[in-house]
Amino acid sequence: MSENKESNYSKTQGEGPIQVSYIFPNGDRYEGECSRAASGVMMRSGTGKHTSAGGTTYTGEWLEDKMHGRGTLQHPSGALYEGEFKDNMYHGTGTYTFPDGSTYKGHFHKNRLEGDGTFTNTQGLVWMGEFHGKAALGLKMQHNI
Repeated sequence: MSENKESNYSKTQGEGPIQVSYIFPNGDRYEGECSRAASGVMMRSGTGKHTSAGGTTYTGEWLEDKMHGRGTLQHPSGALYEGEFKDNMYHGTGTYTFPDGSTYKGHFHKNRLEGDGTFTNTQGLVWMGEFHGKAALGLKMQHNI
């Protein structure tokens, strides 16, 4: 949103968020709250929905033009992330659903699976343990008896 489009924005810094509906030059669309930065530029801040021209949709909290806080990111492939974001990255706790329907629920650090988590495959088998990016040594399978 760092476009300098002054015509629709009349609030000054410090007056709080305003509701906007904005279409970017590349076809992306944002509907939600914005605030004026100290530099005078309008930035997504608060809650809103951003839909990319390619079909990726983020609905959730924004801070200084970045996905930050709780939100949901839906990809055209069917992949879905629901959870915490920081600086446009999966960061904190969340659930990632892969296009094949398998899921990972647990901790993320800078877009990586990191820490305690649970992976459920497409057959319903549940694997628990410590994840470190692509490595997950010593996972334990949950048995339903």
